Amino acid sequence: MMKFFKKRVPIIDASDAHLVMHSLGGDKYAFCEIVSRYQNLLCSVAYSAIGDIKQSEDLAQEAFIEAWKKLDTLRDPEKLKSWLCGILRFKVSHFRRKENNQPITNASELNVQDDHAQKNAELDTAMIAQQEQDLLWKTLNTMEETYREPLVLFYREQQSIERVASELDLSEDTVKQRLSRGRKLLKTAVNSFVEDTLEKSKPGVAFTTAIFTIISDIAPPAKAAVFGASAVKTSSLFKLGTILTFLAVSSGFISSFFGLRAGLDQSRTVNERRLVIKSVVLFFTFACLFVLAMLGLKHYVYANHESAKMMAIISQLVVLAFVACYLYLAVAMVIAQKTLRQHERLFHPEAFLHESDQASSKQREYISKLTLFGVPLVHIQFSIPEQNDKAAFGWIAGGSYARGLLFAWGGVAIAPISVGIISVGVLAIGAIGFGLFSLGTVAIGGLAFGASAIGYQAYSSLSSLGWESAFSGGFSIAKEGAIGAIAFAKQANTELAADIVKLQLFEQHHHWILGALAIMVIVPAIYYARQVKKRIKAIKHN
Repeated sequence: MMKFFKKRVPIIDASDAHLVMHSLGGDKYAFCEIVSRYQNLLCSVAYSAIGDIKQSEDLAQEAFIEAWKKLDTLRDPEKLKSWLCGILRFKVSHFRRKENNQPITNASELNVQDDHAQKNAELDTAMIAQQEQDLLWKTLNTMEETYREPLVLFYREQQSIERVASELDLSEDTVKQRLSRGRKLLKTAVNSFVEDTLEKSKPGVAFTTAIFTIISDIAPPAKAAVFGASAVKTSSLFKLGTILTFLAVSSGFISSFFGLRAGLDQSRTVNERRLVIKSVVLFFTFACLFVLAMLGLKHYVYANHESAKMMAIISQLVVLAFVACYLYLAVAMVIAQKTLRQHERLFHPEAFLHESDQASSKQREYISKLTLFGVPLVHIQFSIPEQNDKAAFGWIAGGSYARGLLFAWGGVAIAPISVGIISVGVLAIGAIGFGLFSLGTVAIGGLAFGASAIGYQAYSSLSSLGWESAFSGGFSIAKEGAIGAIAFAKQANTELAADIVKLQLFEQHHHWILGALAIMVIVPAIYYARQVKKRIKAIKHN
């Protein structure tokens, strides 16, 4: 049923016990296969008990999350199904007691509702019209639960008596008898309507995805099964996807390391070396503060659900603040380098005696002799920028400030394909990327992919703000469809939202996007650092 998880978990046909063992080993995808396997059962049982589709899915979701936290308490993995149902029935009972203690329920005349109620109403409308839902429950509520429960499950399980008997631990003859009696109790006028509506209301891919995004931040049960843990870790250790994800996440740090090394090689005085180290530390500090702030907001919402909307707004302000800080730092760094170099030439002339350190020296950069339409094929600057230096410019350009007709790499890079701290282009990759296709810590553009993303379609790990659609492991905000742990849109965490977000297509290709990101960030940084070091050695030998 779920390509999203079938592609990731090679144990689709495994037994419940096998899935439990893998889950105890920390494999969240194995647990999501458990969710996919039993979500229809739990949602159906919950709906049969309380008669509210959205609330029944919320209770089922809570049951699965609690199951993930307490999976190590399951003594017999073969009894997983009944254990899950037990957790759900306890939550249903608690919900009923809470509802009975409320002085007013279902008060539709109240005009003032809190944000959470408004969000639930929007989700209800997306799945089924309120009038239809009321009529459905009014009809089903006339029946005893003994007959209602198998009837609801029957139409949600492809009308299979065998499946219903298995799920409810009843004999097929008993199920047949209860179904026969249940059908007679249904009002003839709404019989076909009820059947059709029940079939359409069953949970789908968005339900499982929502649970996955939540348990991603929850550690696996403490008592991991030794066999299960070792098997999972061994099988996943060398997965290509894991390697690509690690490289992408680490690419910024790796690139910064080689950038630091190149900057130190380019420095000629103690003050210049201090400025290089200070710049790198500032970039790292702001990046760490940004990530910590976003994670803090996300976990605050988990503990205070009523503040979700306000925290989502604050999260976008944090993103904008981070972008502003990085833009300022990138420009200030280049200006500070030029000013300091001018100062050091005045007060420490002995550090610039070599011919290559003269402001007019051609050894400070490489410009290819080959040109195309009067523009050098390659122009790379290898030294700290001087006051009168212009941007590196060529079909391929590199430096503190680089403009390329094809490709540019540097502190600030502008080109159709650009990689830098600040990058602008058709394909822009960097700490801050502005482009039609953008990838970065914060990606801004048409199709944006990063730690945080802002675009027409936005995909991220921390925060996504999309015009049409958004997907994120944290805050996800869009006009049309959004999938995420904390999602706001016309369609939020629904089956239709998953289609709008193109969830399955994203899942099939995002590892390769991460791989391309890592390569395009790391390779130019290594090449640049090696070329700088090579030139420094050549100068010293001369």
